[in-house]
Amino acid sequence: MNPEASDAGAKFRALADQYFSDVVFRFGPTGATGVGFHQYDAKLEDYSRAGYEAEAAALHEFEQKFDAFPEAGLDESTQGDLAIVRDNIRGDLLELETIRGWEKNPDEYSSGITNSAFVLMERDFAPVDERLQSLVAREKQMPAALTAARRNLKNPPKIYTEIALEQLPDIISFFQNDVPDAFKAAKDGATIAEFRKTNAAVIAALESYQNWLKTDLLPRSNGDFRIGADTFSKKLLYDEMVDTPLDRLLQIGYDDLHKNQAEFNRIAKEVDPGKTPKQVLAELAADHPRPDHLLQAFHDRFNSEIAFIQAKKIITIPSPVQPTLEETPPFMRATTQASMDSPGPYERHSTTAYFNVTLPEKDWPAARVSDYMAAFNVGTVISTSVHEAYPGHYVQFLWVNHTPMSAVRKLTGSATNVEGWAHYCEQMMLDEGYNQPGVGAKDERESRLIRLGQLQDALLRDARFVVGIRMHTQGMTLEQAEDFFVNEGYQSRAIAEVETKRGTSDPTYLYYTLGKLQIMKLRSDLEKKEGASFSLEKFHDDFMRQGGAPLRIVRKALLGDDSPTL
Repeated sequence: MNPEASDAGAKFRALADQYFSDVVFRFGPTGATGVGFHQYDAKLEDYSRAGYEAEAAALHEFEQKFDAFPEAGLDESTQGDLAIVRDNIRGDLLELETIRGWEKNPDEYSSGITNSAFVLMERDFAPVDERLQSLVAREKQMPAALTAARRNLKNPPKIYTEIALEQLPDIISFFQNDVPDAFKAAKDGATIAEFRKTNAAVIAALESYQNWLKTDLLPRSNGDFRIGADTFSKKLLYDEMVDTPLDRLLQIGYDDLHKNQAEFNRIAKEVDPGKTPKQVLAELAADHPRPDHLLQAFHDRFNSEIAFIQAKKIITIPSPVQPTLEETPPFMRATTQASMDSPGPYERHSTTAYFNVTLPEKDWPAARVSDYMAAFNVGTVISTSVHEAYPGHYVQFLWVNHTPMSAVRKLTGSATNVEGWAHYCEQMMLDEGYNQPGVGAKDERESRLIRLGQLQDALLRDARFVVGIRMHTQGMTLEQAEDFFVNEGYQSRAIAEVETKRGTSDPTYLYYTLGKLQIMKLRSDLEKKEGASFSLEKFHDDFMRQGGAPLRIVRKALLGDDSPTL
């Protein structure tokens, strides 16, 4: 390596390290705990207005430093890191100064402090008494966070306050039951006594917050959740390096939706020519495990998927260790059905990854349980397992933890890469034959049902694509969004409600399909370039080596040009 490039790279890495310590971890100590930096375990985010303003000021300071940093002399990978950091800063500033979720979303406070407790109890990265001491230190600061919420929140959207109220009973139960249970092995009497006081204070503060939301904030929650076209475009540019005009993006979303609908309808006719596609969908929806067998159904897929990946040389799996299945933590259940919670890239003491699955609530009526479980049919169980574990999120996590890459690549990630990869895998695995009889299916009929499940999940992501743009930039109502998920996305009404709620505060959740389409185009262009020498395993391994970089950067690294990602 040329000495000038080496020196420039070292200077950039030093500045990036300073940015992470002085901004990212200083203002986000919960995230620092999550990635494995435990010197922040006793700290809590400053939820006051002054705290948010201080974070914005620090971001502006580093924005100037990175904007002034000379690209000349940096190698291509480090130039990519510089671009990633610049956009991350601009994305964070957009959130703090323009979107201003801290003034609009009451759930950011109650779920935020809950997550700060959860990351300390989730993994045994330190002795239980030591982690309990950190929790006590955080809990002492939590009532002040909820006090700050009352000062900060200004005319939130009604749906945001409703979601916060929906989450709070489980959050309160979490502190009443789950948190004490997680630390029941603690031995230090003084710490245990202090914990009982701080935990009781947090529960009381949450109950008071819940009452305030219900009686005071909800009646005056008349704000608009929509971020508008300009902010939507900037968010996509900063978060994903995507600058495609929104009208073109919307057409891309509709085109993929209609293609997947047509394929679903074609295969449904093969399953039963005498039924309509929606009738076949209803039949598919009824073919699901019992709720108490759902976790096992996912676990049963792991060995089969791993064997298939290795036999077909689809991707290198860096470790034989499998993730642990568990129920989704209470504070996440209102807006997610399944998720992968992997240890941070710098966690050295507790490396268990958790595959979270949201089960129906025990007090739900039978009809609601049936409606909800339709999302876990014979096909979607496979596509979800592939998405979250093999070769989706979990395998990508293994690559990040087992491959030398920069701190920027380890600590940042674009959703079009991370979620796009996992969504791409759902289709890719079946295209490679995983749903064939005797492989992942017991017969031809189940093979088709598995493909229908994958297509139903693709339609879910297509519906997110369209709904996100239309809700936030074209005035689509919540009711219209729910109907779109049901009628065009082929989802149950229960899932449509959850997905619509999520879209109000996650406007760019089109990143699943958007990333998948970018990866598929990259793969196709690379196949054309390499011809007979193209290797699927090498493509996937090379993709993994880029970390979670936006697809524009991955594309340049693998293709060597700046050609369009879409």
